[in-house]
Amino acid sequence: MPLPLERKTEVVIKLARLRKQMAAQRIDAVRLTSVASTAWIAAGARLYVDESSDLAASSALITEDQAYIVTDNIEVTRLEQEEELGDLGFKFLVKPWYSDTDAASSLLAGKHVGLEGASGTNTIDFSMELRHLRSVLQEEEIIRLRRVSALAAEAMYEAIQTVRPGMSEYEVAAKLAEAARERGGTAVVNLIASDERIYRYRHPLPTEKQIERYAMLVLCLRKEGLIPSITRLVYFGSLPEDLHARAVAVARVDAKMILGTQPGRTIGDLFELTRQAYQAEGFPEAIEEHHQGGSMAYRTREVIAHPHDTTPIELHQAFAWNPSIRGVKSEDTILVGEHGPEILTQQVAWPAWDITIDGKTLARPAILER
Repeated sequence: MPLPLERKTEVVIKLARLRKQMAAQRIDAVRLTSVASTAWIAAGARLYVDESSDLAASSALITEDQAYIVTDNIEVTRLEQEEELGDLGFKFLVKPWYSDTDAASSLLAGKHVGLEGASGTNTIDFSMELRHLRSVLQEEEIIRLRRVSALAAEAMYEAIQTVRPGMSEYEVAAKLAEAARERGGTAVVNLIASDERIYRYRHPLPTEKQIERYAMLVLCLRKEGLIPSITRLVYFGSLPEDLHARAVAVARVDAKMILGTQPGRTIGDLFELTRQAYQAEGFPEAIEEHHQGGSMAYRTREVIAHPHDTTPIELHQAFAWNPSIRGVKSEDTILVGEHGPEILTQQVAWPAWDITIDGKTLARPAILER
């Protein structure tokens, strides 16, 4: 099967963008070693093996006129045949798997090199430049993010339909992981809480606890490098009045955040907007109890919102805001588009509340009652 033209185009444009930054920093080469950055430069290719590590098994080395994959004899065949990196224009620098020698060492001798991490002699930390490059999406990446986000929404919907009282949180996590894998993705974040645990913990890893009436499922699905996020909640029985009020309040906070995500503002501006939104809903403490999310791309969060953060919000960036009040949470992945924010993980069949902010109405996910 021939390599899709959009992948080749994506890599060509990225190499040009990266080399422009290299020239500005007066460096001769950049070494990409993280799962995020290697997937970015290689149009979603999988250069990792260990999914628990942020360090890729193979790295990418970009010079002024060449692009290399630095690997060993174990990985090279898969990277060439299945990830199609040779067809994308990369050359391979290969060492025996047992060798401690860096296959790129001769090319790097005397070079000024950008790295992902600490700098030293003849090296600089290029992490911030890479973060920005990863975060502003090209046309090909936007198409891919829409597709992967739809799969994340499908996986969440499929998994949450199986949830029943008496199931353990482990069982629910297994259903969510299975739904992600069946679609070619990985549930890199798979959080499950039920009943009182939803009120107690913002990052609830699943346990053996059995579900009684209420469950929350959180999914960050990685596929083709990108990682959209989605949260949904289900309640068995009639929703208590206090829980309904909290859910509507957090939906209003979420709507304000989504509509407020506009080019020209900063991440710090969104933090302040969120703080004020919580105050208006009567839950000022919520801003202190959990982070509110931030920009996303090849990491679940590229930049998490902090007070006074001057990172600009730009067109064609994606965000996953996750406002929460004890017992409730709202989260989808959005794109900052030409005509405003586009919700990428929205589910047509899911119940929603229509939230109107300054004359604009936005559907936010309600708690599913069963």
